[in-house]
Amino acid sequence: MQRRFSAPDIDFESIRTELGICEDYGEAALDEAEHAVDAYAAERVDRRDIPLVTIDPPGSMDLDQAVAMSFDADGFEVHYAIADVAALVRPEHALDAESRRRGATIYFPDGSVPLHPRVLSEGSGSLLPGVTRPAVLWTIRVAPDGEVAGVHLERALVESVARLDYAGVTADAAARTLHPSISALPAFGELRRRVALARGAIELDLPDQEVTRVDDGWVLSLAARTPADMWNSQLSLLTGTCAGTIMADAGIGLLRTLPPAPADAVDKLRATADALDVTWPDDATPGQFLAGLPVDEPSTLALMSQASSLMRGAGYLPLGVQTGEANTSPATRDEMVHSAIGGVYAHVTAPLRRLGDRFATEVCLAVTSGNPVPDWVLRALPTLPGILRSADSLGSSADRESIDLAESVILADRVGERFDAVVLSEATAKKRAKIFIEQPPILAESEGSPTAASNIGVTLTAADPTSRTVRFAPSDA
Repeated sequence: MQRRFSAPDIDFESIRTELGICEDYGEAALDEAEHAVDAYAAERVDRRDIPLVTIDPPGSMDLDQAVAMSFDADGFEVHYAIADVAALVRPEHALDAESRRRGATIYFPDGSVPLHPRVLSEGSGSLLPGVTRPAVLWTIRVAPDGEVAGVHLERALVESVARLDYAGVTADAAARTLHPSISALPAFGELRRRVALARGAIELDLPDQEVTRVDDGWVLSLAARTPADMWNSQLSLLTGTCAGTIMADAGIGLLRTLPPAPADAVDKLRATADALDVTWPDDATPGQFLAGLPVDEPSTLALMSQASSLMRGAGYLPLGVQTGEANTSPATRDEMVHSAIGGVYAHVTAPLRRLGDRFATEVCLAVTSGNPVPDWVLRALPTLPGILRSADSLGSSADRESIDLAESVILADRVGERFDAVVLSEATAKKRAKIFIEQPPILAESEGSPTAASNIGVTLTAADPTSRTVRFAPSDA
């Protein structure tokens, strides 16, 4: 019988206080959110004829995206509606300033602290079902070989007809009862994934911990990953690569970048595969090699952990504006690339939750319509990388501290117990060995010098909720 690891109560408010995160937007910003009106109402096309659906986690209210797609002899036609936040936030006024101060929605196990007040992010700006909403509608043609054949975007009025979730979409796909608006989604997702991997894209499939509330308190679990998650992510990646291409070609905008993996990082990954006796096909890129590994093998977890070194140095690159930095020469195409995606890329699909998407979308709208980029966007572009880096760091801290707190509380009365673990990486002169425990799902460090990909027993030596730390050491038994 499997042991149950849970805690009746965990207080995450201390982490919010420590990080300075709260929902106080100020009276002026809140008033603007409560009285937001569509600034572009006069120029919208009515596309409420498109039967869009949303796919989000259960209970989500900040719905940024809605999709409808079809397939014919010429490939896929994808309609992807994105909440038009720029239409509801007055440039360089109180709400805009407050959103720039925050940078992104920050998530905790007991709820989020939104980028925008909930009256907008979960109300007037959200693509909730059965209500008319302003949106930026991307219409993208994808050829049968998976490559982009055409892109059009416009401001539109849209209306979602159904609110779906990942588990439900996966189940419907298995039962062949998918909503007609996304009946082509599985084929689209699989095709685009193959194209991305052939282009050099890299996906890491390391265990993602999450803390969830249950009837008797809180539990640690692994985040559910369904096929629908991957299919849906391909929609955002498609749109992001189209947006990145538009801005890179025009030489103006905001890109998400990642430098190519250093040669020694790839060499180390190959050496780890050799040491673990895992075959790396001669013609396989690192991404294709990782994607072909068997799920749940200890060697796969170790290789995925090692592969994280391939994806360091992600950043944001403003184009066509002075940044105030010493090197202000135009970026080369190589500098614009996001290597894990295998091309140029931009964030445009989550403007309710991520600040930069609003501005990048405005650039795409202007460029594709032949209009000048608005001055308020040009003024903002050089400031956005710093804001977004800070928001990313804050979000990572909130996630890490929440997991650390949950681990220490849930394990507090288990000190001295033995657990089965997989060694993800070996100890170095500067770092302890990294281990993964499946039950409860713990990513932690261990004393000693265990071998990568080995199955070992470890003993919990400390679990301190005050310092939010847990410690393990190899067991003799």
